[in-house]
Amino acid sequence: MARTQRRVLTGLVAGALLAAGCTLPVYAPETDGAGDGNASRPDPAASGEAAIWRPCPDVPENLVGRTPGGMRYECASVAVPQDWADPNGSGTFEIALLRARATRQENRIGSLVVNPGGPGGSGIDTAVYLSFGAAVGGLPEEITERFDIVGFDPRGVSRSSPVECISDADLDATFGADPDPRTQAEFDEVVAINKRVGEGCGAKYGDRLTLFSTEQAARDMDAVRAAVGDEKLTYLGYSYGTLLGATYAQLFPSKIRALVLDGAVDPGQDMVAGSESQAKGFERAFTNFTDWCARNSRCPIGPDARGAVTDAVEKARVSPVRGRDGREATAGWVFYAVISSLYTERGWQDLATAIDDLRGGDADGVFDLADSYAERDGNGRYSNLFDANLAVNCADSTAKPTLAQIRSYQSQWRARYPLFGAALAVGMLPCAYWPGERDPYPTGEAKGAPPIVVVGTTGDPATPYEQTAKLAEMLGVGVVLTWEGEGHTAYPQTECVTRAVDRYLIDLRAPQAGMRCPR
Repeated sequence: MARTQRRVLTGLVAGALLAAGCTLPVYAPETDGAGDGNASRPDPAASGEAAIWRPCPDVPENLVGRTPGGMRYECASVAVPQDWADPNGSGTFEIALLRARATRQENRIGSLVVNPGGPGGSGIDTAVYLSFGAAVGGLPEEITERFDIVGFDPRGVSRSSPVECISDADLDATFGADPDPRTQAEFDEVVAINKRVGEGCGAKYGDRLTLFSTEQAARDMDAVRAAVGDEKLTYLGYSYGTLLGATYAQLFPSKIRALVLDGAVDPGQDMVAGSESQAKGFERAFTNFTDWCARNSRCPIGPDARGAVTDAVEKARVSPVRGRDGREATAGWVFYAVISSLYTERGWQDLATAIDDLRGGDADGVFDLADSYAERDGNGRYSNLFDANLAVNCADSTAKPTLAQIRSYQSQWRARYPLFGAALAVGMLPCAYWPGERDPYPTGEAKGAPPIVVVGTTGDPATPYEQTAKLAEMLGVGVVLTWEGEGHTAYPQTECVTRAVDRYLIDLRAPQAGMRCPR
């Protein structure tokens, strides 16, 4: 379960395809035309209905193979307008929910709504993993005994009217493509894939692609709050989930009880700045991995791990090793194995072993890591993670760098961030060919909101630590909590952060501003 959970709590890195880096009486959303706080659109009620829950123990059984003792699982759905700007004329999406409730729950506070990021990650899956308890990296009993853990799949994701328009073959081609196509012919091949994907999604969805934006999903989240019966929202968002939470905070500041935003995304950065920030973050995390390798006898590719990984990528360009399923471990697959392993410090050993095995002619470890990141199963089928990721990221972004600009960034960033820079530049291609109108999210203060805890990890590759303070400052009520550790996101991985966040969620006592937790 550990690797699956690592994959769920993530922020996707930009790559050859991607645009960036789981009752009480109901309180319906406000119905006045002005909405709440900084809302810029009409804010009509959603369905205004309480969720009708049904038992669904099959969800944890299918995900993990068992149901933990002391927890029960129920599922529901809530209908939301496809377009919150035209709620009566746009049809509806069904937003799928799961509630994990401890059977020995006492002094219940309400629901803790969770989102894992991506965009494209399943909040339902995440709620299940988090409900399994601290022994396997889930939430502590102090939280599960006071809150229902509620996950929802955002619009377009997994069980919620999923976006599905990218073929498995195109995803294989994308992940297998050279992450740094040097020649014009190689670059043109990557361009062709992205153009084909954009045209296919545009042909299937047309103008509806803009409906998968973050602002639309944030408004859905208020319908989720109402459906679970909470007057105010308590929320835990990871990675892209911090952007979703920040958007909610600007639209509905008076509807917030407590927000924890872990692995902060800076809403003020454009696509270019965001891509370069991720290149810097992954390069820093990779250097931390190589330093670990140099001083650790358990690392089979030390003392020069950077050289070993770089050599593996170069050799994969000319003589890729075949895996057990017949695929060739091209430079792209090796690159995504590296990406996958940097999300947690536990992944470092997996990477070192996979690269060492690759040198010996065994590519299976590389494919295990890359497939975990890609959500590719043993039959070569993908989830809709990357379909949704593109739909959301491209709907949000107004920037469309030209091919010439991308080629220029590719060269510049290769020099600054040797292993990741060029790939992150090429990763801006998809939105250049993505059809549909754009619907950018708001970037401003959450006026009238209570303190919001923004958690940052100094070694975070996917949402680099520098973004933490920027998100907190933009909201105006953000309180920064720092973990001086490695990997993507911090709660509930370390005791210091866990204690501070638990106290905030339960007692609404935010940590002291600037609090830092050691490794």
